[in-house]
Amino acid sequence: MKFILSYVKKYHIRAILAPFFKMLEAVFELLVPLVMASIINKGIGSGDSAYIIRMSGVLLILAVCGLIFSITAQYFSAYVAVYSASDIRHDLFAKILSLSQGAKDRVGEEVLTTRITNDINQIQNAINMVLRLFLRSPFIVAGATIMAFIVDVKSAFTFLVVVGLLSIIVYFIMRYTLPRYKAIAAKLEKVLHLTSENLTGSRVLRAFCQTDKEKKDFEIKTKELASMQINTGRIAALLNPVTYVVVNFGIIALIYVSMKRVDSGFILQGDIVALVNYMSQILIELVKLANLIVLLMKAFPSAERVSELMNMKSDERAHLENQGQSNSADLKLDHVYFSYNGGNEYDIEDISLNIPSGSVLGVIGGTGSGKSTFLRLLNHTYDVTKGTVTLDGKDVRAFTDTELSDIFGIVPQRAALFSGTVRSNMTMKCADATDADIEAALTTAQALDFVQAKDGGIDATVAGRGANFSGGQKQRLTIARALVSKPQILILDDSSSALDLATESKLKKALMSLPWHPTIIIVSQRASSVLEADQILVLDDGKCVGLGSHDKLLGTCETYEEIYYCQYPREEANNG
Repeated sequence: MKFILSYVKKYHIRAILAPFFKMLEAVFELLVPLVMASIINKGIGSGDSAYIIRMSGVLLILAVCGLIFSITAQYFSAYVAVYSASDIRHDLFAKILSLSQGAKDRVGEEVLTTRITNDINQIQNAINMVLRLFLRSPFIVAGATIMAFIVDVKSAFTFLVVVGLLSIIVYFIMRYTLPRYKAIAAKLEKVLHLTSENLTGSRVLRAFCQTDKEKKDFEIKTKELASMQINTGRIAALLNPVTYVVVNFGIIALIYVSMKRVDSGFILQGDIVALVNYMSQILIELVKLANLIVLLMKAFPSAERVSELMNMKSDERAHLENQGQSNSADLKLDHVYFSYNGGNEYDIEDISLNIPSGSVLGVIGGTGSGKSTFLRLLNHTYDVTKGTVTLDGKDVRAFTDTELSDIFGIVPQRAALFSGTVRSNMTMKCADATDADIEAALTTAQALDFVQAKDGGIDATVAGRGANFSGGQKQRLTIARALVSKPQILILDDSSSALDLATESKLKKALMSLPWHPTIIIVSQRASSVLEADQILVLDDGKCVGLGSHDKLLGTCETYEEIYYCQYPREEANNG
């Protein structure tokens, strides 16, 4: 609750005006039955047409005033709800962007997506409805009961019985349904997780004929979710009919008691109409209040989840005091260990090597050998568990993320393009890049030919996730994007896997002849990609099992030999 209030208080004047105008509307609504009773008792009873017209005018004034106050209240409540939710969403988005990669991996993409969409929508709806109903509904219930006592004390005791019964019904229905709404939210997240997994890996599922299995798993989870929602909905659906039954019986009892009072001359017929109207008002407001409670019980867990994410450490990595700018790109790893879960089982274990500025390092190994993890330690995406990674003699933890971003140009394993244009993708890191800079980067990445073939050239449209480009084209565009800013260290994380050997060969030659001579780190599962590297790091299960040139490793590293000879038959290798 404090989390929501911290955002609502920014709009505290409107947040006060919204319920204030709702209360004014409620006052006019409570006066209507009294005016109706007066018209029946005095106007219709005595045949006074002028009085009926005058009081009908009063009813019209009450209706217009109530409408104006209602619209004003809803405007203020909607304003507070929308802008508060917008502020929360803005801050949460900034928070997500500030989280380290490890924190994002731990939370999960689908959870982050749910937080910033569904959970904030629940909070927005709750703020809106609370400002509109939280004070109005209890005020109407209490006010209608008081007005009933003003009309006739003895008849009004029926109200106390009805309100008591309705409160008990609402309590028991809420007690059953509210815990289940939390369970439904948890099951919904599981379905979202499964959906995200299937959409991301749809090609893999088809390749391994797992589509039917995933359909069954999805069916099971959605049926569990549907079953819980239906069972909860059945109980929640009892609220309206049961309350209507109770109120209608209350109205029957009220009319029975009131008629006796009319026969005895204590009240008039118009007073019965007023009492029935007050009973109906209580019914409507109690139903609204029950629905509001349901909405709040959905919103509170959402607020807790968003607040929990907002309170996460912005960066789980350690940072040292800044030791000045780097003038070269010498990288050194000294007995580096790393574990994702912080335990004694290491994902990277005891790696030491020097990467001189301007040199080329090849990193090779089987799937799951730790190649991508190794790269993430170099630019401080993750913090090492033990050991040090230094850049130009300074610990990488002494550099800010912005400084490291300027030094490193990273081409991720999975080519990621954003909707927009080729130009907007190329200038993501270097906003002031000229056409000549972009074309030079595209030329080096072997991408200029197909970009110029597109309508608009470098201003050609890029669909979401680069859907209008092939896999190889996307990889070349991401390489060009990294080259535009002329980084000191260029990291290629298996970024030529979709390229044919001829294009890859041209790309390697172009990269080796870059005029600013960056340090290049190439990760690949192809031996051909790292053959000409100054030194090759061979990884196996997170350990360094070989380090040296291609010729040296062929005679000394069994793992490298296995990889190389799988791709090059021994006869061809001997002849080559």
